Amino acid sequence: MSTADFTWLIGGPQGSGVESGANIFSKVCAEMGYQIFGKREFYSNIKGEHSYFTVRICDKKINSNINDVTLMVSFDAETIFRHYDEVVSGGGIIYDSDLEKSKTDDVNTLDGPFKERLHKELESKNKPFTIAGVLEIAKEKGVTLYPVSFKSILTTLAEELENPRLKGLVRMFNVIGVALSLGLVKMPPDSLNKTIGDIFAKKAEIAKINQETATYSYNYAAAKFEPFNHLLPGTEKEPDTILVQGFQGTALGKMACGCRMQPYYPITPASDESVFLETNEIVEVSGARPGSTAVIQCEDEIAAMGMTIGAALTGTRAATCTSGPGFALMTEMLGWAGMNEVPIVITNYQRSGPSTGLPTRHGQDDLLFAVYAGHGDFPKIVYASGDIEESFYDTGNVFNYADIFQVPVIHMMDKFHASSVITCKRFDPTKITINRGKLLEKIEGEYRRFAFTDDGISPRSRLGMDDGIFWNTGDESDEFGHITEDPILRVKMMDKRMSRLDLILKEIPQSEQALSFGVEEHTIISWGSAKGPILDAIDMLKKEGISIGYVQIKLMNPFPADYVTSLLKDAKTIIDVEANHSGQLGKLFKQNVGRDIDYFILKYSGRAMTSTEVYDSLKKIVEGKADKREVLMHGA
Repeated sequence: MSTADFTWLIGGPQGSGVESGANIFSKVCAEMGYQIFGKREFYSNIKGEHSYFTVRICDKKINSNINDVTLMVSFDAETIFRHYDEVVSGGGIIYDSDLEKSKTDDVNTLDGPFKERLHKELESKNKPFTIAGVLEIAKEKGVTLYPVSFKSILTTLAEELENPRLKGLVRMFNVIGVALSLGLVKMPPDSLNKTIGDIFAKKAEIAKINQETATYSYNYAAAKFEPFNHLLPGTEKEPDTILVQGFQGTALGKMACGCRMQPYYPITPASDESVFLETNEIVEVSGARPGSTAVIQCEDEIAAMGMTIGAALTGTRAATCTSGPGFALMTEMLGWAGMNEVPIVITNYQRSGPSTGLPTRHGQDDLLFAVYAGHGDFPKIVYASGDIEESFYDTGNVFNYADIFQVPVIHMMDKFHASSVITCKRFDPTKITINRGKLLEKIEGEYRRFAFTDDGISPRSRLGMDDGIFWNTGDESDEFGHITEDPILRVKMMDKRMSRLDLILKEIPQSEQALSFGVEEHTIISWGSAKGPILDAIDMLKKEGISIGYVQIKLMNPFPADYVTSLLKDAKTIIDVEANHSGQLGKLFKQNVGRDIDYFILKYSGRAMTSTEVYDSLKKIVEGKADKREVLMHGA
């Protein structure tokens, strides 16, 4: 692996500052001009069990993580036990030397199946069931070990600074690990101190302590560690580049497109978006319009959905944000919104199901659920973003779709998006347009909320408008909104609403329905966050002279069958890549296009997909060595 493509892993118990350490490391590397793709993985308990963050650093655009780790830093035993075998030959492990005698039985959070597999590996190599044992295996593979006592660093620093409190600040282990790593790879230290200062800008004393600790640790590594094969001296920074976390793409998109109400109920991994919106709820907008977004934490998802619909009836752009279990509670009111032609947006950050499933793990498990959510027939849009940068602009689009077609829109995101940190081009809010559709500013003549029109979309009043009185009901209604069971009206109303599905396919530009990255004899279809690993895997294969096509489908309902069929007319082998058990996109594809999937590449372990795994499976398919279902398993 070249120094221009470098993967760093930090691990520790939840609550120990792993994410903060990764945040510092990512910001330093981004400041020094590198492209970043970072991904957090953690267990479903609140605090204590294993958490780790993998950060890939490169001097060219990257879209995913890979399997191999160049440098690992750990201040707990579990991280070493779980990840020692991911570090490549020529890589390194920085670890707390006080852990060397730790046994597998000393780590209560190692689950039984994993411990059994680890013991078999150690037995096969005649190694003890200790940290020293697994580190010996790593060393024999060609990994350089960098032991250092983290406590000794704090003790020495406490004496030098005459600050005895430092001895007990084990929370600082994350900063020590980051600084040791940066000192080893010769990253210029100024960026480290600047980044720490920026993060703790409002806490000068804490900033100073962290900077002093970082400087000492950085110098320790630079002076005492043996030279490392991989260096990160910095590179030229691309202009207009930002470091952004997944949920910020949709949140900023909501701000830019005029979403002014977001009720929600907390649920992993969706809550971060609402918390970010609430933290930044006062925004400046052009034209002296109101700039605040009301973010309300409700008692449950049913209440959140009800408040979202109520806000939309006033003419306010409104959304809610949830995950699979929360969305399940919203589906009855989803049907009410469909019946009453209420434009709302539901952002669904999918995770592993069913039921509570793996609450903090990744999955694309809700596609068919979203497409078929709600009883009875009513029009809805299901739309999927492929990456964080895309999600910003897609968020503006889905609010327009909701308003123009007066339907609920389910915007499909997932845990992979939410927990990823990337560098990308700075978002451009001027590219987001606002189209409120047939939202009326005044009423002239007799108003019929559900009037029959040539395009099937009725002019929309707001609650409280002069002469714009209308009725809403969960029953079938006439043009005014009054309940009716007249068979002729029933058929006309159903046809009116459902005709929007054809209108949606006609009016949404094909470039927003699906994206083609080239069609070859072997061509992938996929959706959502599998995009990044697929693009990187295709690039890896291209270097070997192997061409793979890729069509990313974004509009899931109504499904753009004719357009997708036309894109794939020259593809002989169709490969479905997604993160669920049953290949849900493959089912939609077969149902709408009438063509079988030739191969499935699926991941449903709850861990994020890597480009290495996708590359390996694609190469097997091209070489005729693959099973029809290739199941990916990388990740601790």
